[in-house]
Amino acid sequence: MSAHMPSHPGQPAPGPQPLPGVDSIIAVGSGKGGVGKTTLAVNLAVALAKLGHKVGLLDADVYGPNVPLMLGVNAQPRMVGDNRIEPLEAFGLKVISVGFLNPGDKPIIWRGPMLHQIVKQFLGLVEWGHLDYMVVDLPPGTGDVALSLVQSVPLTGAVVVSTPSDVSLQDARKAIEMFRQMKVDLVGVVENMSFFTCPHCHHEIDIFSRHGAEKMAKNFGVSFLGSIELDPEVRKAGDGGKPVVLEGETSPHAKSIFDFARKVAARVSEIKAGEGASVIQIQ
Repeated sequence: MSAHMPSHPGQPAPGPQPLPGVDSIIAVGSGKGGVGKTTLAVNLAVALAKLGHKVGLLDADVYGPNVPLMLGVNAQPRMVGDNRIEPLEAFGLKVISVGFLNPGDKPIIWRGPMLHQIVKQFLGLVEWGHLDYMVVDLPPGTGDVALSLVQSVPLTGAVVVSTPSDVSLQDARKAIEMFRQMKVDLVGVVENMSFFTCPHCHHEIDIFSRHGAEKMAKNFGVSFLGSIELDPEVRKAGDGGKPVVLEGETSPHAKSIFDFARKVAARVSEIKAGEGASVIQIQ
Protein backbone atom coordinates (compact mmCIF):
# COMPACT_ATOMS: atom_id res chain seq x y z
CA MET A 1 0.00 0.00 0.00
CA SER A 2 1.33 3.42 -0.91
CA ALA A 3 2.30 5.68 1.95
CA HIS A 4 0.41 8.48 0.17
CA MET A 5 -2.85 6.59 -0.18
CA PRO A 6 -5.55 8.34 1.88
CA SER A 7 -7.07 6.36 4.71
CA HIS A 8 -10.78 5.59 4.57
CA PRO A 9 -13.12 7.20 7.10
CA GLY A 10 -13.69 5.01 10.14
CA GLN A 11 -10.54 2.96 9.55
CA PRO A 12 -7.54 3.19 11.88
CA ALA A 13 -4.57 5.13 10.61
CA PRO A 14 -1.83 2.98 9.08
CA GLY A 15 1.20 2.14 11.17
CA PRO A 16 1.68 0.95 14.75
CA GLN A 17 -1.31 1.50 17.00
CA PRO A 18 -0.93 1.85 20.80
CA LEU A 19 -2.59 -0.81 22.95
CA PRO A 20 -5.17 0.90 25.19
CA GLY A 21 -4.27 0.44 28.84
CA VAL A 22 -0.76 -0.89 28.22
CA ASP A 23 1.87 1.57 29.43
CA SER A 24 5.08 -0.10 28.21
CA ILE A 25 5.82 -2.93 25.76
CA ILE A 26 9.20 -4.63 26.15
CA ALA A 27 10.42 -7.08 23.52
CA VAL A 28 12.93 -9.71 24.65
CA GLY A 29 14.99 -11.00 21.74
CA SER A 30 18.21 -12.74 20.84
CA GLY A 31 20.22 -13.30 17.72
CA LYS A 32 20.21 -17.07 18.19
CA GLY A 33 18.47 -19.79 20.17
CA GLY A 34 19.83 -21.57 23.20
CA VAL A 35 20.82 -18.48 25.17
CA GLY A 36 18.01 -18.66 27.73
CA LYS A 37 15.89 -15.90 26.21
CA THR A 38 12.54 -17.38 27.25
CA THR A 39 13.83 -18.20 30.73
CA LEU A 40 14.80 -14.56 31.23
CA ALA A 41 11.60 -13.24 29.63
CA VAL A 42 9.44 -15.36 31.96
CA ASN A 43 11.46 -14.53 35.07
CA LEU A 44 11.57 -10.83 34.11
CA ALA A 45 7.79 -10.75 33.82
CA VAL A 46 7.22 -12.59 37.12
CA ALA A 47 9.86 -10.46 38.89
CA LEU A 48 8.18 -7.24 37.71
CA ALA A 49 4.86 -8.59 38.99
CA LYS A 50 6.39 -9.46 42.35
CA LEU A 51 7.78 -5.92 42.51
CA GLY A 52 4.21 -4.67 42.46
CA HIS A 53 3.53 -4.01 38.79
CA LYS A 54 0.69 -5.19 36.57
CA VAL A 55 2.32 -7.36 33.93
CA GLY A 56 1.34 -9.28 30.81
CA LEU A 57 3.47 -11.87 29.02
CA LEU A 58 2.96 -12.44 25.32
CA ASP A 59 4.70 -15.56 24.05
CA ALA A 60 5.43 -14.65 20.43
CA ASP A 61 7.99 -17.44 20.00
CA VAL A 62 5.64 -19.30 17.68
CA TYR A 63 8.20 -21.92 16.65
CA GLY A 64 9.12 -22.93 20.20
CA PRO A 65 6.45 -21.70 22.63
CA ASN A 66 8.00 -22.74 25.94
CA VAL A 67 6.18 -20.23 28.17
CA PRO A 68 3.34 -22.67 29.04
CA LEU A 69 5.87 -25.21 30.36
CA MET A 70 7.84 -22.62 32.31
CA LEU A 71 4.70 -21.22 33.95
CA GLY A 72 3.04 -24.60 34.47
CA VAL A 73 -0.12 -23.59 32.60
CA ASN A 74 -1.62 -25.29 29.60
CA ALA A 75 -5.31 -24.56 29.14
CA GLN A 76 -7.42 -23.25 26.28
CA PRO A 77 -8.09 -19.50 26.55
CA ARG A 78 -11.78 -18.59 26.76
CA MET A 79 -13.54 -16.44 24.21
CA VAL A 80 -15.35 -13.51 25.81
CA GLY A 81 -17.53 -10.69 24.56
CA ASP A 82 -17.33 -9.84 20.89
CA ASN A 83 -14.97 -12.62 19.75
CA ARG A 84 -12.23 -11.57 22.13
CA ILE A 85 -9.71 -13.73 23.97
CA GLU A 86 -9.31 -13.88 27.73
CA PRO A 87 -5.65 -14.44 28.69
CA LEU A 88 -4.74 -17.11 31.20
CA GLU A 89 -3.28 -16.06 34.56
CA ALA A 90 -0.24 -17.42 36.35
CA PHE A 91 1.77 -16.01 39.28
CA GLY A 92 0.18 -12.58 38.90
CA LEU A 93 0.71 -12.44 35.11
CA LYS A 94 -1.77 -12.28 32.27
CA VAL A 95 -0.40 -14.71 29.68
CA ILE A 96 -1.12 -15.68 26.09
CA SER A 97 0.85 -18.17 24.00
CA VAL A 98 0.42 -20.02 20.75
CA GLY A 99 1.30 -23.06 22.88
CA PHE A 100 -2.16 -22.77 24.46
CA LEU A 101 -3.72 -23.07 21.01
CA ASN A 102 -1.39 -25.77 19.70
CA PRO A 103 -0.47 -27.99 22.68
CA GLY A 104 1.74 -31.05 22.47
CA ASP A 105 4.62 -31.79 20.13
CA LYS A 106 2.99 -30.92 16.82
CA PRO A 107 5.13 -28.26 15.09
CA ILE A 108 3.73 -25.01 13.77
CA ILE A 109 4.60 -24.52 10.11
CA TRP A 110 3.44 -21.05 9.17
CA ARG A 111 4.45 -18.56 6.52
CA GLY A 112 5.02 -14.86 7.13
CA PRO A 113 1.42 -13.60 6.62
CA MET A 114 0.06 -16.17 9.09
CA LEU A 115 2.68 -15.17 11.67
CA HIS A 116 1.76 -11.52 11.21
CA GLN A 117 -1.91 -12.35 11.73
CA ILE A 118 -1.38 -14.29 14.97
CA VAL A 119 0.81 -11.50 16.40
CA LYS A 120 -1.88 -8.92 15.56
CA GLN A 121 -4.58 -11.09 17.15
CA PHE A 122 -2.57 -11.67 20.31
CA LEU A 123 -2.09 -7.92 20.61
CA GLY A 124 -5.45 -6.57 19.53
CA LEU A 125 -8.00 -9.29 20.39
CA VAL A 126 -6.77 -10.25 23.86
CA GLU A 127 -8.39 -8.62 26.89
CA TRP A 128 -5.16 -7.38 28.46
CA GLY A 129 -6.79 -4.71 30.62
CA HIS A 130 -4.45 -2.23 32.30
CA LEU A 131 -0.78 -3.25 32.30
CA ASP A 132 2.28 -1.40 33.50
CA TYR A 133 4.44 -3.71 31.37
CA MET A 134 3.84 -6.15 28.56
CA VAL A 135 6.83 -8.46 28.08
CA VAL A 136 7.00 -10.05 24.62
CA ASP A 137 9.11 -13.17 24.16
CA LEU A 138 10.27 -13.09 20.53
CA PRO A 139 11.57 -16.04 18.51
CA PRO A 140 15.36 -16.12 18.16
CA GLY A 141 16.82 -14.42 15.12
CA THR A 142 15.76 -11.45 13.03
CA GLY A 143 12.68 -12.71 11.20
CA ASP A 144 9.03 -12.02 10.48
CA VAL A 145 7.63 -12.00 14.02
CA ALA A 146 9.83 -9.12 15.21
CA LEU A 147 8.91 -7.14 12.12
CA SER A 148 5.20 -7.84 12.62
CA LEU A 149 5.42 -6.73 16.26
CA VAL A 150 7.08 -3.43 15.34
CA GLN A 151 4.54 -2.82 12.57
CA SER A 152 1.61 -3.51 14.92
CA VAL A 153 2.39 -1.62 18.14
CA PRO A 154 4.88 1.04 19.26
CA LEU A 155 7.50 -0.81 21.30
CA THR A 156 8.90 1.01 24.31
CA GLY A 157 12.16 -0.85 23.91
CA ALA A 158 13.95 -4.15 23.44
CA VAL A 159 16.15 -6.33 25.65
CA VAL A 160 18.80 -8.41 23.86
CA VAL A 161 19.88 -11.63 25.57
CA SER A 162 23.29 -13.15 24.87
CA THR A 163 25.77 -15.51 26.44
CA PRO A 164 29.41 -14.33 26.64
CA SER A 165 30.57 -16.66 23.84
CA ASP A 166 31.77 -15.19 20.55
CA VAL A 167 29.24 -17.25 18.57
CA SER A 168 26.34 -15.87 20.62
CA LEU A 169 27.71 -12.33 20.55
CA GLN A 170 28.04 -12.39 16.78
CA ASP A 171 24.31 -13.03 16.45
CA ALA A 172 23.40 -10.66 19.31
CA ARG A 173 25.04 -7.84 17.37
CA LYS A 174 22.68 -8.61 14.48
CA ALA A 175 19.72 -8.40 16.86
CA ILE A 176 20.89 -5.00 18.12
CA GLU A 177 21.25 -3.75 14.55
CA MET A 178 17.81 -5.15 13.66
CA PHE A 179 16.13 -3.17 16.44
CA ARG A 180 18.08 -0.07 15.49
CA GLN A 181 17.06 -0.36 11.84
CA MET A 182 13.44 -0.70 12.98
CA LYS A 183 13.86 2.44 15.14
CA VAL A 184 13.25 0.54 18.40
CA ASP A 185 14.99 1.84 21.52
CA LEU A 186 17.40 -0.59 23.16
CA VAL A 187 16.57 -1.14 26.82
CA GLY A 188 19.91 -2.90 26.97
CA VAL A 189 21.86 -6.14 26.83
CA VAL A 190 21.88 -8.86 29.48
CA GLU A 191 24.57 -11.54 29.72
CA ASN A 192 23.00 -14.90 30.54
CA MET A 193 24.99 -17.98 31.64
CA SER A 194 27.74 -15.56 32.54
CA PHE A 195 29.54 -17.93 34.90
CA PHE A 196 29.04 -21.11 36.90
CA THR A 197 29.84 -21.48 40.59
CA CYS A 198 31.23 -24.88 41.50
CA PRO A 199 29.05 -26.31 44.31
CA HIS A 200 32.09 -28.00 45.87
CA CYS A 201 34.89 -25.42 45.87
CA HIS A 202 32.64 -22.37 45.17
CA HIS A 203 35.05 -21.21 42.48
CA GLU A 204 33.49 -19.28 39.59
CA ILE A 205 34.05 -20.98 36.23
CA ASP A 206 33.68 -19.07 32.96
CA ILE A 207 32.14 -21.84 30.86
CA PHE A 208 31.19 -19.57 27.95
CA SER A 209 33.94 -16.97 28.53
CA ARG A 210 32.84 -13.87 30.45
CA HIS A 211 32.11 -10.14 30.10
CA GLY A 212 31.65 -10.45 26.33
CA ALA A 213 28.10 -9.08 26.37
CA GLU A 214 29.14 -6.22 28.65
CA LYS A 215 31.93 -5.25 26.25
CA MET A 216 29.54 -5.50 23.30
CA ALA A 217 27.01 -3.26 25.04
CA LYS A 218 29.73 -0.67 25.68
CA ASN A 219 30.89 -0.83 22.05
CA PHE A 220 27.32 -0.28 20.82
CA GLY A 221 26.61 2.45 23.35
CA VAL A 222 23.71 0.60 24.97
CA SER A 223 23.01 -0.15 28.62
CA PHE A 224 24.34 -3.31 30.23
CA LEU A 225 21.57 -4.86 32.32
CA GLY A 226 23.64 -7.33 34.29
CA SER A 227 25.14 -10.82 34.39
CA ILE A 228 23.01 -13.87 35.18
CA GLU A 229 24.73 -16.93 36.58
CA LEU A 230 24.43 -20.35 34.93
CA ASP A 231 22.47 -21.95 37.75
CA PRO A 232 20.95 -25.47 37.71
CA GLU A 233 18.21 -24.24 40.05
CA VAL A 234 17.00 -21.77 37.40
CA ARG A 235 16.70 -24.63 34.92
CA LYS A 236 14.93 -26.90 37.41
CA ALA A 237 12.47 -24.15 38.33
CA GLY A 238 11.66 -23.49 34.67
CA ASP A 239 11.21 -27.16 33.84
CA GLY A 240 8.99 -27.50 36.90
CA GLY A 241 6.70 -24.65 35.91
CA LYS A 242 7.65 -22.44 38.86
CA PRO A 243 10.04 -19.63 37.81
CA VAL A 244 12.96 -19.20 40.18
CA VAL A 245 12.04 -15.61 41.07
CA LEU A 246 9.07 -16.99 43.00
CA GLU A 247 11.66 -17.76 45.70
CA GLY A 248 11.93 -14.01 46.30
CA GLU A 249 14.72 -11.45 46.22
CA THR A 250 16.58 -13.01 49.14
CA SER A 251 17.11 -16.27 47.21
CA PRO A 252 20.70 -16.53 45.92
CA HIS A 253 19.28 -18.16 42.78
CA ALA A 254 16.97 -15.23 42.03
CA LYS A 255 18.82 -12.13 43.22
CA SER A 256 20.62 -11.36 39.95
CA ILE A 257 17.35 -11.69 38.01
CA PHE A 258 15.59 -9.23 40.34
CA ASP A 259 18.54 -6.85 39.84
CA PHE A 260 18.10 -7.29 36.09
CA ALA A 261 14.34 -6.61 36.36
CA ARG A 262 14.93 -3.40 38.34
CA LYS A 263 17.44 -2.20 35.72
CA VAL A 264 14.94 -2.93 32.95
CA ALA A 265 12.25 -0.94 34.77
CA ALA A 266 14.66 1.96 35.32
CA ARG A 267 15.73 1.99 31.67
CA VAL A 268 12.12 1.88 30.47
CA SER A 269 11.41 4.92 32.66
CA GLU A 270 14.41 6.72 31.11
CA ILE A 271 13.23 5.90 27.59
CA LYS A 272 9.70 7.11 28.29
CA ALA A 273 11.00 10.27 29.96
CA GLY A 274 13.13 10.91 26.88
CA GLU A 275 10.09 10.54 24.64
CA GLY A 276 8.24 13.05 26.78
CA ALA A 277 11.13 15.49 26.55
CA SER A 278 11.13 15.14 22.76
CA VAL A 279 7.42 15.91 22.59
CA ILE A 280 7.89 18.99 24.79
CA GLN A 281 10.72 20.22 22.56
CA ILE A 282 8.63 19.73 19.40
CA GLN A 283 5.71 21.61 20.91
